[in-house]
Amino acid sequence: MRLTTLCYIEKDGKYLMLHRTKKKNDENHDKWIGVGGKFEPGESPDECLIREVKEETGLTLTTYQFRGIVTFCSDEWEDEYMHLFTATEFERRSQSDCVHEQVAKADCECPLYGELTECREGTLEWVDKEKVLSLPTWEGDHLFLERLLSDDPQFFSLKVVYEGEHLAKWTFY
Repeated sequence: MRLTTLCYIEKDGKYLMLHRTKKKNDENHDKWIGVGGKFEPGESPDECLIREVKEETGLTLTTYQFRGIVTFCSDEWEDEYMHLFTATEFERRSQSDCVHEQVAKADCECPLYGELTECREGTLEWVDKEKVLSLPTWEGDHLFLERLLSDDPQFFSLKVVYEGEHLAKWTFY
C-alpha cells in the first residue's frame, strides 16, 4: 500500500495545479492534480506534505488543513492511501536560497524562486477554482474536489475503485 499526500494550495480564488507531463510510466500522466507525493520512511503526513510541496514548488506552507483520506484501489496500480490537504498561506524562498550547487544560482531553473511554472513532474499553474473541475483529472478526484470547493470543513474518508481509468465505484464515509 502506497502512502501519499496531495495538497490544493489556494491564493486569490485559485488553486495551484500541476499538469503531470514529465515522468515516464506515470499513472497521472496528462492529468491535473494538486501537489504532493510519496512518504519517505518514518515521515508523518504533515512532514511528507511540507517536504513535497517545498520540493515541487519552492513554497513553505505556513497554514494548512488536513481535509481527508482517500483510498484508491485499482486493478492496474498499487493501492494508495492519500492524505488530502488544503493550504492558504505560504512563504517563497529567494534566489539566494537555491540549494542546487551544480549550476550557478542565477541559472537555476528550479521552482524555488520566480514565477511558479515548471517542476520536475510537469507544469504548475494557478487555476480559477471554478475551472478546476473542467480540467482533465481522475473521475474520482471530482468527488473530493467538489467537497473542497464547497468549503465543507468536515473531515472525510473516501474510497474509490478503478477498473483501468474508469471509476467503478466510490463511497464516502
